[in-house]
Amino acid sequence: MQVMKSATLTLNSIDNIIASLAEAKVLQCRTDEDADPEANDECSAFNEDAKSDISIANSDVDSISWFGSHRTSINEMYKGSIHHKVLERGRKDRRESKMEGEEEEEDGESGEEAQRKEAMKVLCNVVYNSTWAQERFSTLRLMCGLTERLSSSVSCSSPSSVQFYELRLMFLITALRPELSTQLKHEGGVSILTAALESCLEVQWKDQYECVLDSAAPPISLEASQRIIEILKILFNLTYSTHRQEPSEDDAALYRHLVAILRLCLRRKCMLSDDTDELQGHTVNLLTALPLQCLDVMLMVPLEPNSEQCQGVNMDCVYTLLMFMERRLESGDRVKEKLTPILNLLTESCRAHRETRHYIRNHILPPLRDVSHRPEEGSTVKSRLIRLMTHLDTDLKHCAADLIFVLCKENVRRFVKYTGYGNAAGLLATRGLLGGQGPRAPASNAQYSSDSDSDTEEYRQVKDRINPVTGRVEAEQSDPMEGMTEEEKEEEAKRLIMLFNKLSRDSIIQPMGVDSEGKLIPVSGLRENSLTEEGGSESENDREAEEGEKN
Repeated sequence: MQVMKSATLTLNSIDNIIASLAEAKVLQCRTDEDADPEANDECSAFNEDAKSDISIANSDVDSISWFGSHRTSINEMYKGSIHHKVLERGRKDRRESKMEGEEEEEDGESGEEAQRKEAMKVLCNVVYNSTWAQERFSTLRLMCGLTERLSSSVSCSSPSSVQFYELRLMFLITALRPELSTQLKHEGGVSILTAALESCLEVQWKDQYECVLDSAAPPISLEASQRIIEILKILFNLTYSTHRQEPSEDDAALYRHLVAILRLCLRRKCMLSDDTDELQGHTVNLLTALPLQCLDVMLMVPLEPNSEQCQGVNMDCVYTLLMFMERRLESGDRVKEKLTPILNLLTESCRAHRETRHYIRNHILPPLRDVSHRPEEGSTVKSRLIRLMTHLDTDLKHCAADLIFVLCKENVRRFVKYTGYGNAAGLLATRGLLGGQGPRAPASNAQYSSDSDSDTEEYRQVKDRINPVTGRVEAEQSDPMEGMTEEEKEEEAKRLIMLFNKLSRDSIIQPMGVDSEGKLIPVSGLRENSLTEEGGSESENDREAEEGEKN
């Protein structure tokens, strides 16, 4: 009831604003009616919309950024343009539209619960669109009421249908108001939401950090899956800054408890395959936000007869993540948004856990056999990842390159062997490894064994004929200078030099070289550095000679 009283106060204030805006719009339309005849249709449309249902809480607001992107307030919307509608018409609830042949959700609900649901929809809509409403939300301390209701509903066997919208409102406000997200975290929000997640999944514990995974259990219902997804999104908002932090002993225990439940989220199925993919996607997002040292819980499950394993370690969860990545690679839409989290998660896991790296490498980078094609050609996981290494999006191509580089134990020679120098150049240039200095420059938390890379017999037979730039055996080509005399070859070389010089003088190309740090710099800069070093060396030698004469 505390939430409803506060919501009523907020709704009354918002209602007055909307009414004022509607009246101002009508007056504006009447004023401009003679000057702009086409405005009549717009005024009529606005009057009709002003009387209609304005709730858009059912629309797809999942696209909001994880870190929050502030929307302009209702007043700012109106001031910006008289042609911009304040609030749009609602669409049918996405959750309800998935259930074909099912009657509307409101049927069979009590009148009070239906009203509460509609009130929550409007609050979601208003908070999403208005910074003023977000500030009022903080002033009225609605977060405390939402937290209390969530805590009390954990023990209920059949949660209210309003809970989804309460969770949606909590997600919106934690995404749009970071200070409220911090406040909720400090007030035990992670623990409360973890308990709610555990309740939605009906978790049964086998051990301290091991949940019972019943293969005969029914799939997660539509309503439960949507509540779980909202909880995962809220937890991400609360924890995304903890990834690089060293957690306290209590926090580490809480996060490990949460990771054990997230392992269940990865392995369970929903009624709809799309919901299963969405659930796994939000689970991956949350795993990337948690401290890396707490993710070892995912590998601590005892082996079973049908388990995926590597060196005696259970790899069922890693296998699920690999299959999830493959589906995302094949989908092809919203590539950066869908692939970046899973690529980062697998990369960090490979750095931290030797068994995980070994298992994933066998899956993605098996020993080379057929090198007649370019590494990026084909439909294998390796080929798809190597194609991403030259993607237009910088973040995405670096994520893909980092994963393969870590699978190669951050060894430059091995990295070029599997990808070709042309594909590897971007990452090598970024890390200052173009000069090939040292075998590798591993991260501080990397756990790599000794550098051993056994070549197959097929690879050894053609190793000397592989083009290091393309990464494949090139077809033999005829000598372009065949039949030319030595004088003709010399003339052709001079002509090419003149053409390159002209391109350089006109700034069409810029000759580059690799400095002592392995980074690309203009050749002119290399020449200047070389002269400076020589001058410094000569001066030092002269000083030493003078000192020797004095002695």
